[in-house]
Amino acid sequence: MISTSCSNNYLLSLLELIQDMFTGIIEALGTVEAIRKEGENIHFTLSSPFTHELKIDQSVAHNGCCLTVVELANDQYVVTAIHETLIKTNLGSWVVGTKVNLERCMLMNGRLDGHIVQGHVDTTAECIGIEDQDGSWKFTFHYDSSDVTVEKGSVTVNGTSLTVVDSKAHEFSVCIIPFTLEHTNFHTLKIGDRINLEFDIIGKYVAKMLQA
Repeated sequence: MISTSCSNNYLLSLLELIQDMFTGIIEALGTVEAIRKEGENIHFTLSSPFTHELKIDQSVAHNGCCLTVVELANDQYVVTAIHETLIKTNLGSWVVGTKVNLERCMLMNGRLDGHIVQGHVDTTAECIGIEDQDGSWKFTFHYDSSDVTVEKGSVTVNGTSLTVVDSKAHEFSVCIIPFTLEHTNFHTLKIGDRINLEFDIIGKYVAKMLQA
């Protein structure tokens, strides 16, 4: 029989795990204000519309990459990217002035408007096509990993929850409505730019089970 104490500890651990989940619905655009290298780490100072609501040790997704707030000062905050993060994401290409998609972790009592996003970037992809479709925009990306997408499935591009169209091996497209284009950093993307990709967690588990 499980004790009440063990049961409570398990519940708290589960809640902590859930609290570090995201939805892929971008809250705001942040701006990189300063970059400081320390050994293999890089400290990024950013400004955002909700900086005054942040607290130390809070998780925030930056272009879909979960980073921890380590400093707060005035209207700016600092996060640190370690070497492992830098080699698997596009954070190493940031410069002062870069616009970053931001999302705080989901609330337990909130609606899951996007899909379950962990904030763990799987790989980067290259933007190989941008097509104006007279009311929407179609972005096409190429990636080198063995991960797969499925038609009408979910994918996270720079932290944004989107629906896959034209799914192919190592390539897929997404269609962006005007609101998303304006309120995320999609409006800054150019052909050749690299973006962060997080594939659907359910799809990843299915793929692993099939391999086993």
